[in-house]
Parts: sequence; C-alpha cells; structure tokens
Amino acid sequence: MINNLSKNYRNNTVLVSSSAKLSTGITWIKGRNGSGKSTLLKILAGLIDFKGSVIFNERINLKKHPIAYRKLINFAESEPLFPPFFTGWDMINLFLSAKNGSLQTLAHLISDFGMDDYLGYQIESYSAGMLKKLSLVIAFTGKPELILLDEPFITLDDDAIDKLVESIKKSMMIGTNFIITSHYSISSALPITSTFIIRDKKIETETIQCP
Repeated sequence: MINNLSKNYRNNTVLVSSSAKLSTGITWIKGRNGSGKSTLLKILAGLIDFKGSVIFNERINLKKHPIAYRKLINFAESEPLFPPFFTGWDMINLFLSAKNGSLQTLAHLISDFGMDDYLGYQIESYSAGMLKKLSLVIAFTGKPELILLDEPFITLDDDAIDKLVESIKKSMMIGTNFIITSHYSISSALPITSTFIIRDKKIETETIQCP
C-alpha cells in the first residue's frame, strides 16, 4: 500500500501518488522512459528517501520497520552496479549470508543462465548481459515475499528470457509476489494480476482487458 507518496529531486517533483494498492501475484508497472518507473521501484526497495508511506502486507511500514521490511523484499536494478574487484561468487555469497539463503535454491537458475563458467571472474570483466544475470540470481536469493524487477528482460537473449519466466512462475507457486517494470508486453508470458501506469508523474491503475 502506497499513501501520499511523493519524490522530489531538489525542487522538481518526479513522482506522486495519493494512494495505490499493489495486489498479490504479478504487478506490471508501465510508463515511458523517464516516467519514474525505476524511481518507484527504488522507493519500494527502500533505497531512496521519499515523502509519504509504504506499507507491506498491511502491517510492515518501510519507515517504521526498515529492517523487517527489507528482509522480505529483493530487488534487481535495470542497470546493476557491483564492486568491480568482486567476483560473481563473492556477490552471491554476500547476499546468501545477508538473506539467510541456500545456494541450492539458486543452482538451477545459475545453470539455466549458463553462469558457471564465469562466476569466478572479477565483475569488471562482465558484459552487460552477464551483469544482468548476476543481479537476477541475487534477486531470487533467500525467501523473499516480494521481488522487484526493473526491466529484467533487457540485455538477455531469448533462451535466458524463457528461463527467467520459468523461475518467476515457479516462485509464484510458493507464494512469491513480483512487481515488474518492462517496455515489453509481458502479459502473454506471465499471469499479470494488476497493471499500473505512470503518466504525468502520477501512478494510475490500468484496467486489464479480458479477451
């Protein structure tokens, strides 16, 4: 639940919402480049400050219970940045420790993405696609109740996209919820529960058209 949310950069308001309730399942956030989609996900991930309130599961307030809130939510950025001198395994093990996760739950995704051969390399040698895969694997670490994916399909090849879609569906079966921003139409590949569009800096509910 979002209440009276606003985000300003200096004197420029970039995002506002009087109230928005994100449903369980998959929520698709739509909008043009620069509309505020990434800003919204960073707010929901607890990475940037904002005015208003964000409440998860109708009880955990991001500002009042920041640690409890962040334990339940994982986030993969559109253009991830990691310490260049770390290896992929360094990052995965760091998040496994922080999220009390098990490598066994990530092994299938690492294998599906074909990452085994380069996770031992320093991140400075990674391509954009390799970085994207690493950020996505980290987003599935532990037992998150909500995963935020910002443009998860960019820089991925078709096979990797298919594997990611499979992982999202499997995670939904055990109760994980998703908020996804994407320029691509994802409704044909994923069971979208609700859609929101950011237009003129405002978050608006978009009605799902039934076939």
